[in-house]
Amino acid sequence: MKRYIQSTVYVIFVIVTFLALAKSFMVYKNPFDLYENPLVWLALIGFVMVIVLKEIVNVMAINKAKELQNEKDGVVPEETPAWYAGILKSWTNAKDIEQEDEIVLDHNYDGIKELDNSLPPWWVYMFYATIIFGVVYLIRFHILDGDSQAVEYDKAVAEARAEVEKYKATAPNLFDIENVTLLTAEADLKRGKAVFNLNCASCHLADGGGQIGPNLTDEYWILGGGIKNVFNTIYNGGRDGKGMIAWSKTLKPEDIAKVASYVISLQGTTPAVAKPAEGEKYIAE
Repeated sequence: MKRYIQSTVYVIFVIVTFLALAKSFMVYKNPFDLYENPLVWLALIGFVMVIVLKEIVNVMAINKAKELQNEKDGVVPEETPAWYAGILKSWTNAKDIEQEDEIVLDHNYDGIKELDNSLPPWWVYMFYATIIFGVVYLIRFHILDGDSQAVEYDKAVAEARAEVEKYKATAPNLFDIENVTLLTAEADLKRGKAVFNLNCASCHLADGGGQIGPNLTDEYWILGGGIKNVFNTIYNGGRDGKGMIAWSKTLKPEDIAKVASYVISLQGTTPAVAKPAEGEKYIAE
């Protein structure tokens, strides 16, 4: 019964992990990019390791069961294959038990003797690899003055900002405080008026004369006039605690630009009831 529960849990783990990895592959643009998505690689490596370890445990359990059965039946196990023994010896450089007398040292601690075994080749090769890596690192970053992680980060940020600016320059419907311009086309002003009447007229009146909100037809502004200031006020909201709410989460930047342009077009008009001027007179630079 215990074996069935373990198998069920293992199957559920494999299915859930596989679905999670598949979902991550669909979400990320470059899921196999180690620098952008290291967690994907960690999850993938962990998933593979669990499967491999599970199979290793299964093989070990099967072999152990065979050994016990052979021992019970009196079957003599076969010796280790010569090729496997050769590989193991070449990578460990260990002496056979019969040859240990050749490397035993004249040390005896309560019957415990010390062998003068040489370092395993695999360890020696890894040690040499670290020396080579250290030399390459020294030349690359301390002699040739290679980029540090901080410099590489700054370069990556600069490249990303350049890509963003390039995208902004080619995106016709992308507006922000930096690139917004006054729109004068009839269609844009008509759309701005419609959005204004729907969302802004309750506080500023339909003709912009002002009620709860300030008068939008005079030359005085609380947070500055001009298309950039008006766009910023609508986008981020007015004064904290008593000003207009931020409309960035309700209106699209494109519509905010059209509303701001429409508000600018109200300058100099004569509302039915004009609220007294507030703020300071705005003079365009």
